[in-house]
Amino acid sequence: MRCNAVSSSPRRPLIVRLCNWIGDVVLSLPALELLQARGWDLHLYGKGWAPTLLSGHGWPVHVRAATLRARVQQLRALAAPLGGGGRVQALAMPNSFSSALELRLAGLQVAGYARDGRGLLLSRRLPPPQGEHALEHFFALATGLTGQAAQPPASIGLRTAAAAQARAEAVVRSRGWQNGYVCIAPFAAGTVHKQDKRWPGFPALVERLAAAGHTPVICPGPGAELAEARSRFPQAALVEDLPLDAYGALLRGSRLVMANDTGPGHIAAAVGAPLLSVLGPTKVAQWRAWGPTVQLLTAEGGWPDVDTVAAAALQRLAHQAAPA
Repeated sequence: MRCNAVSSSPRRPLIVRLCNWIGDVVLSLPALELLQARGWDLHLYGKGWAPTLLSGHGWPVHVRAATLRARVQQLRALAAPLGGGGRVQALAMPNSFSSALELRLAGLQVAGYARDGRGLLLSRRLPPPQGEHALEHFFALATGLTGQAAQPPASIGLRTAAAAQARAEAVVRSRGWQNGYVCIAPFAAGTVHKQDKRWPGFPALVERLAAAGHTPVICPGPGAELAEARSRFPQAALVEDLPLDAYGALLRGSRLVMANDTGPGHIAAAVGAPLLSVLGPTKVAQWRAWGPTVQLLTAEGGWPDVDTVAAAALQRLAHQAAPA
């Protein structure tokens, strides 16, 4: 159950070091909301895209400086008005040594999991997480800090700022997509056990969706993603330079989202969009998209084939009414 009631006791300020990947930050949202509901005044600190991703939640989000020296100075400035008193002042969401180090060098009392050899940097070592999924791990950080048991919610509920919603709706109107569109998220950074996280069947899938009369839409990032989208997906409509919050709103309005293990897939699940999540080498139990609108497509020892994925997509689309 989502904890919406906000504590009436005095607010306790807390600097939260966010994770470095979009999907991880999305999966940490229930933990952040629980902390807020239990009386913590959150001051978030993370990557340059984090303020845009979280624009609908109203939290102050500070962008990390480029160097360790600058980050320590930045954190000291953030901590100055928060007070001390020996209590926990910061929470390290990532498990890395560096995330705890920069907070500790800034003189903060830090809570987190005692992993990656950083136990001595933590003022409060939280108990090991229960459950397999990353969202459960992040949520256990929050319950460990509050000292009160709670169950993670069934859905994440990423909020969208009004301006971002308006921008997405303007894109739909200008492109004439009022009768519906299908968002494709074929990109993914990194590897799993040296295996690519990108499903190789996306170009063929886009062709089949277009042939069936659907409108495939891709929102590539700049540089390599944009070049790949233009070269490998000629039948897809491209939306360039779309901020993450407006992207989330566009995903929410789509008839279906198709993604592999990537940030936009987690965003789609978090905004409640219907999602077909195509996974290969990813640890499904730990990193699958979270939410009741998610349908997982996997295969033993590899990727599901194009026929299987296309059939699932067309079947799901057939059971949905097109927008009025």
